[in-house]
Amino acid sequence: MFAGNKIREKLLYEIWLNKNFNADILTVTDEKIEIIDVGNNNKDLAGPDFLNARIKIGSVTFKGDVEIDIRHRDWKAHGHYLHKNYNKVILHIVLSKENFQPYVYTQDGRKVNAICLMDFINDDYQSALRKAIISERNNRGFAMPCKEYSNNVALKSKLKFISTLGIERFKNKEKRILDRLKKMIYLKEMNIREPIIRYDFGEEFQNKKFSTDEFNDPLLWQQLIYEMIFEALGYSKNKEMMYKLAKAVNINFLNNFYAEEKFEEIIECSLLNVSGIVSNNNTTPDEKATEYLRKLVEKWSEIKTGYDGPYFHKEKWHFFKLRPQNFPTVRIAGGSRILNRLLKYDLFGNMIAAFTNKEEKKKIISMLRDLLIVKASGFWKTHYVFEKNAKEEIKYFVGLSRADEIIVNVLLPILTVYFDIFNNKDASTEVKSLYLNFIQKSANNVVSQVVESLHLNNSGIQSVYTQGMIELFSNYCVKERCLECNIGKEIFVVNSD
Repeated sequence: MFAGNKIREKLLYEIWLNKNFNADILTVTDEKIEIIDVGNNNKDLAGPDFLNARIKIGSVTFKGDVEIDIRHRDWKAHGHYLHKNYNKVILHIVLSKENFQPYVYTQDGRKVNAICLMDFINDDYQSALRKAIISERNNRGFAMPCKEYSNNVALKSKLKFISTLGIERFKNKEKRILDRLKKMIYLKEMNIREPIIRYDFGEEFQNKKFSTDEFNDPLLWQQLIYEMIFEALGYSKNKEMMYKLAKAVNINFLNNFYAEEKFEEIIECSLLNVSGIVSNNNTTPDEKATEYLRKLVEKWSEIKTGYDGPYFHKEKWHFFKLRPQNFPTVRIAGGSRILNRLLKYDLFGNMIAAFTNKEEKKKIISMLRDLLIVKASGFWKTHYVFEKNAKEEIKYFVGLSRADEIIVNVLLPILTVYFDIFNNKDASTEVKSLYLNFIQKSANNVVSQVVESLHLNNSGIQSVYTQGMIELFSNYCVKERCLECNIGKEIFVVNSD
């Protein structure tokens, strides 16, 4: 049924109920549509907007239902084409001309005429609806097709399927990690420097048998963690660039300065200069920024002779429509401090020890969070960009919520792969158990939407459910794979008999 909180129901229903049309309504084949009875406004969310209407199309009179949507694609996006409740629809009314098509199909395969309301109403109504459509478009979000019917599926069944997806998602991360490790070993053997040279893995790589000893290099694991943490810090907009940056300014280069007192500053300097974010113009209206830029350029000129990787361009980084806390400048600053901890204090070794030491297991969550949570300091505590001060001081470069996401998506899968490679089954089981029972402090917008749409209450807290919901939304819902989803099958198949 049409969501009235997006465009005023009163206006829509007024047009339909009062037949406020200033021209004959015609189908795409120029058949006249005559409204004999507009039908009854449906108060039940699970069904078309108007029931039992009588409409004459050409020379044939139809009795059935009428559905009003904003856009043509909403017929599929809202799952109408999958549900038996819409099998009696005789007319689909669309407000926007965006990607308009003259027909839709019901769950039982019947072809239904569609019309665009804008073509048949007067200028005043058109103006009001255009404003409403623009407002809806600016605030548009994806609605899960099963939202109206998910109460028909038992909570236990929904959680079981989501849990299965959460475990599947974790296994896919393990597979990706192992594949990356193998490629890193192979590239090192071939003496190929990433990411300068393009390479294609052929049969030699595919057929290669890797021994346990080949994975027994701390630098290999440090580089892997570095890359994956930076990718996670980039969010969706800058994840690829952060990943490339970690490959370019690699552990081998940074370890040249490991013994220096200001190692953390060297990491930050290297990353910012290679990223291309450092401006060629070293003067800004902000005196503090000018001094900081000068130091970055001078330091880089001292150390860059040992760098043989690529440089990137500022234009490749996304700042637009991001919260300032998510700017790549702030994320690079946070990542620099995490990397300093990783290299200076052998944090990966400490993580391994924590899962194999009974006393340390009690502290493992706190230890992982302490590794990743970064309080703001230095220049970026008061700036999001070089050009001006932040309105308020930044408290954290990496907060608890993002730290928990990195624990779940990066550290736990890496640790599982590590223990599996070295055949430590007990420790591997401990890591997987932590994943199944880990309580994240906050959820993202996707998880919140799934919880609301599937009426899951507070079931989204445990990471296995959180990850399962992300998998459900991204690989089933938005791809319209409703009939491959266990929840969708119960709603759209079982209940359609």
